[in-house]
Amino acid sequence: MTPQENKPNVLFVFADQFRRQATGFGGETNIQTPHMDRLASESVDFENAISGTPVCCPARASLLTGQYPHHHGVIINDVPMDPEAETMGKLFAKAGYDTGYIGKWHVNANGRNAPIPVERQHGFQYWKALECSHDYNTSYYYEGSSEEKKTWEGYDAIAQTNDAIEYLKARDTEKPFLLTLSWGPPHDPYDTAPQEYLDRIDENEIQLRDNVSDEDATEARTHLRGYYAHILALDDCLKSLLDALDDTGLAEDTIFVFWSDHGDMILSHGEFFKQRPWEESIRVPLLIRYPKAFGRQGMKPPAFINTPDLLPTLLGLCQIDIPASIDGSDYSSYLFDYANDSDGNTKAPASSALLACQSPFGQFTRDVGGREYRGLRTDRYTYVRDLNGPWLLYDNESDPFQLKNLVDDPSTQRLIDQLDRELDAKLAEHDDALVPGIKLLEKFGYADDVDETGTMPFFDEWNPS
Repeated sequence: MTPQENKPNVLFVFADQFRRQATGFGGETNIQTPHMDRLASESVDFENAISGTPVCCPARASLLTGQYPHHHGVIINDVPMDPEAETMGKLFAKAGYDTGYIGKWHVNANGRNAPIPVERQHGFQYWKALECSHDYNTSYYYEGSSEEKKTWEGYDAIAQTNDAIEYLKARDTEKPFLLTLSWGPPHDPYDTAPQEYLDRIDENEIQLRDNVSDEDATEARTHLRGYYAHILALDDCLKSLLDALDDTGLAEDTIFVFWSDHGDMILSHGEFFKQRPWEESIRVPLLIRYPKAFGRQGMKPPAFINTPDLLPTLLGLCQIDIPASIDGSDYSSYLFDYANDSDGNTKAPASSALLACQSPFGQFTRDVGGREYRGLRTDRYTYVRDLNGPWLLYDNESDPFQLKNLVDDPSTQRLIDQLDRELDAKLAEHDDALVPGIKLLEKFGYADDVDETGTMPFFDEWNPS
């Protein structure tokens, strides 16, 4: 184990439902995100970062455990993460870090506004969090072990950012820190962003993605105005954090991570929200800036990195032992090699990302087209199959907006067979299988609790079968 004083700090910042395509560095033209773009220019920018299970609770549990949902058990929203799991906060605290968590939690499942007991805070010592709220202007939190409900002042992302900055200023300088800041925006409701940011966007001027139909155009522009306004607010919040790191002298030895749990369809393909396997749902921003190790030159490695890979990669960068419970791959050696490989021959741990919707319950219910699926996102193709067999095949190189599903084209049968074999190998590698969602709900003891609408009540206790 490396001496504690040599370990870098970690500031892990993530937004909810923020698709990569909505950033300047990700290709957005309707708004400017100068501070995110600056961070990207100084960071490792994973252009192929994937949210393989693109829904809130499963993705967050995968971040915290480094496991795929079929192992950590949080396969749908509002079911609890095992309090005994080995998780980010616990692992960093055990390695001598001060640990903090600010913002949205969403893996406790004991009521979205209920306090979260210390034993379910998973090793985070500084705690100002709430299970889940999307009322960004009347937003609550609990501090530490207190059951007193407190209120963030004003727009919560700004208040939470300011709290994170105070944490940086008041930290114990004798110890490294891991601080996680979890913003609720730009998740809907879209129209609740601060007015000053809404005023900067004329929805009539918004240029839509090519996969939004004329029929949906007006509604999409209305939603996008608010979505973009939230993002402008977050961009300013990011500037405040970057400035604070510079002002406190922490920037060079702090790993700054910017990520999102999943994307947002916003009527691309006529779809809303997430959980779908299309690009707008699965592609997320992932920036890792570590000046002491990589300098401040921007890098764009082509590797595919999935949500369960984030925790082991951070552990690797911080020279903390990676427990056997983790499914994901450690990309730290890949990053060091990539930064120093002038020939560009560095091999990534994975050449594709697994897409996995374990259950159609919740927001993606069967009555609106929900289905279990498994699939692959490769450097060229998106291939997905459901319980009935091949469902989607897109050539993302020639068809970046995924307008033509090739799955029934006879000329693609050989390609489908090849991708089927690759998918089977990926599923075997991760001990996964495409089964009816009810089977996994039964395995983890949730089947009797899903009501007739396909939604999940808030669990009162961890009670696996």
